[in-house]
Amino acid sequence: MSRPAAVLIGPPGAGKTTVGLLAAALLGAAFLDTDDVVEQAAGKPVSDIFITDGEPAFRQLEPATQDLLAGQRVVYLATGFAAAAHRTGLDAPRPLLVGNPRTRLRELLAERLPVYEALAWATVTTDDRDPQEIADEVAEIVSASIAAEAGEGAGTPPAGPGAVLPEPPL
Repeated sequence: MSRPAAVLIGPPGAGKTTVGLLAAALLGAAFLDTDDVVEQAAGKPVSDIFITDGEPAFRQLEPATQDLLAGQRVVYLATGFAAAAHRTGLDAPRPLLVGNPRTRLRELLAERLPVYEALAWATVTTDDRDPQEIADEVAEIVSASIAAEAGEGAGTPPAGPGAVLPEPPL
């Protein structure tokens, strides 16, 4: 299997699918949703894993997934609570269904932040930004890295308004 151009990570509402499709088109690369990979391995949709097996069962799949990310261009789409809540439809008052989804989203963002930051090769902020603008920045960062790996150009990815660029993977 060839190395992906980039892997986008982030919480629900970060824009992984929307930005991923746009960035893939800009990069001339195929798009693969990691939920599809998890679903294939588990034999059921991610939503079913959460409903029937619970979040702990889903989280048990993570170490193997994180191992697969080693050496990849992992781009963390950093998203604040307000933006994530808006994008997932949790910004409107609603009756409690099972627990409080907005509280759970806030907890999830806090719990997952260290994981996302540890895995990230680059971080792009998404709050108050259009998906195309985010995809343009992701594609620019990834293209610069690919060019540098091929020995083309200066090899310094351009830093956009939300970019945080640690050392690229070896």
